[in-house]
Amino acid sequence: MKQILISAFALSLTMTPAAAQDDTTGEVSEGMNLMEEGAKLLLRGLLNEMDPAIEELRDLADEIGPQMQLFAEEMGPAFAELMAQVDDLRNYEPPELLPNGDIIIRRRDVAPDFVPQIDDDTGDVEL
Repeated sequence: MKQILISAFALSLTMTPAAAQDDTTGEVSEGMNLMEEGAKLLLRGLLNEMDPAIEELRDLADEIGPQMQLFAEEMGPAFAELMAQVDDLRNYEPPELLPNGDIIIRRRDVAPDFVPQIDDDTGDVEL
C-alpha cells in the first residue's frame, strides 16, 4: 500500500510542470496567459489612477524648484558652518521656542563632551 502511495505522489510531482506547458511546443498554457494579462491590466489601471497625482507633483516641483535652488545657494555655507559646530544631532534635545521668540537647542545630559576641531593655522573651527 505504501509503495502505491509513494508512486502516486512521485507521479503527481512529475506531472505538475506538464500542466503548465504544452507538451509539443513548450509554450505557456492559456491559464498563465490569462494571469499575465490580468496583472498587466491591473498595473495599467494603477498607473492611470496615479497620473493626475504625478502631474501635480511635477507641477509643484517646477514651481518650487528655483526657490529651493536659491535657498540652497544662500543657506548652504551657513548650514555647513553650523554643522561643523554640531557633532551628532541625536546628542541634542528638540528645539524649544521661548516666549520672546528665541529658539534654544539644548544638548542632552547623556551626550559625550563636544570638542570642535580647530584649524591650527587660523584658529577657526574646521568645516
